[in-house]
Amino acid sequence: MPLLFIVIGVLGGVASGLFGIGGGVIIVPALALLAGFSQEQAVGTSLAVLLPPIGLAAVVQYYRHGSVDLRGALWVAAGMFFGAWLGALLAIRAGESRMKLAFGIFMIALGVWITVAGAKGVRVQDL
Repeated sequence: MPLLFIVIGVLGGVASGLFGIGGGVIIVPALALLAGFSQEQAVGTSLAVLLPPIGLAAVVQYYRHGSVDLRGALWVAAGMFFGAWLGALLAIRAGESRMKLAFGIFMIALGVWITVAGAKGVRVQDL
């Protein structure tokens, strides 16, 4: 099992560093589908994984190249602090089946949005 966890971590880390996404997009479904975790356990474990490093190695590389806005990052982090607390409350109250459905719908909608917007060259700033 440790090897499976390491592979999940590497894939989540690569996705984080490459796309700037939270590794949870990879980690949560991998823990649920491959490691047999419940949805709630997968989310909680993903948050525990991401809490200490939060992509520190990738941030250092981007910062060295002048690609990190620290002020913006701090404001987003403050929002995430509150948002993660609120999201956890909602997730725990929603239950397993609703969380799986909500996560699946979110991933499909995100994929469609990125695909359509990317194909058209549309940026959020242009909307």
